[in-house]
Amino acid sequence: MWRELAPVGRHPGSGGYRRYAWSAADLECRAWFRAQAEARGLTYETDRNGNQWAWLGDPLAGDAVVTGSHLDSVPDGGAFDGPLGVVSSFAALDELRSRGVAFTRPLAVTNFGDEEGARFGLACVGSRLAAGQLTVADAHRLRDADGITLPAAMESAGYDPDTIGPDPERLARIGAFVELHVEQGRALDLTGDPVGIASAIWPHGRWRFDFRGEANHAGTTRLVDRRDPMLTYAETVLAARREAELTGALATFGKIAVEPNGVNAIPSLVQGWLDSRAADQATLDAVVTGIERAAREYADRAGIDLDVVRESFTPVVEFEHALRDELAKILRGSGDTGRPVPVLGTGAGHDAGILSASVPTAMLFVRNPTGISHSPAEHAAEDDCVAGVRALADVLEGLACS
Repeated sequence: MWRELAPVGRHPGSGGYRRYAWSAADLECRAWFRAQAEARGLTYETDRNGNQWAWLGDPLAGDAVVTGSHLDSVPDGGAFDGPLGVVSSFAALDELRSRGVAFTRPLAVTNFGDEEGARFGLACVGSRLAAGQLTVADAHRLRDADGITLPAAMESAGYDPDTIGPDPERLARIGAFVELHVEQGRALDLTGDPVGIASAIWPHGRWRFDFRGEANHAGTTRLVDRRDPMLTYAETVLAARREAELTGALATFGKIAVEPNGVNAIPSLVQGWLDSRAADQATLDAVVTGIERAAREYADRAGIDLDVVRESFTPVVEFEHALRDELAKILRGSGDTGRPVPVLGTGAGHDAGILSASVPTAMLFVRNPTGISHSPAEHAAEDDCVAGVRALADVLEGLACS
């Protein structure tokens, strides 16, 4: 499975993946998912929001155990973020069948669409729509960099955008959702454990800073006569790093748009997108407030107009303690050493976090030896991936089998 999926959407220059929602690469990933489902005799379906499902047992029976992740990527992302969870889910089902277990609850593998938000700027679109955390009106307003709307992209890919919206009936039939994911950090590498359990997802959000100045000629305008928003933006980037260090949070300007974007032109507009995350809400509020305050001080001094827009926000997600404790019990009983499985928090958002408001959810992490993610250098060792499959199979057996 890994070899089949690996070439899809891989850029020959960067070596990273460009599997954007409803693109040709995404459709190829979706075709791969369907082929894996049908090869195993599973009931395949696509829900009203374009999320894919592969069912073992009756999808309408209720109290189902669901596992899976996503197949899309960030720009030039790594091979493991998302796909490891989907591949491991199919592999765990194969493992359970080889054990000859008897399933007492329906089981499903899923691929949630547009988790990364690389094309339309909002993460977890598929799960947000299903959970009612994204309205149909707001979804219809989503546009990519070329001005193509989400409905137009879905329609061009052969999906009906008129059906999108909350799916409470489907979510009500899920008794537990378990997502396996490569760790996006080095906590497991530092403890020496191949697999861990998630405790919580940090609160996080995205803010757009619009710095408006005055376009002018780069070769004839005196420095003292300039209203250059790029300088104010640059000072704000440095302020974000300082505020993050002071508060113990994370703050990153990772995307920028410039107008008119000419080498010999002073910009009239610089837009920078801030991603910030923290272990608790108070800390997140403090770091973002500090960054905005510094940006406004720089802007006022330089004669730059500034608008700050919060584009998305996800509060802290505490995974259901009962399900988390059940996973810990299952994995401690199935391990070779009898050691407790590490329980760790994460600053990365996931579909499991979105679904946690509607269904009991839990997450497993597979060790990442470098901690690098959202990069072609993202990696997990094959032995650790196999350990992840076995851990997921043990969990699914404990939850869905007699």
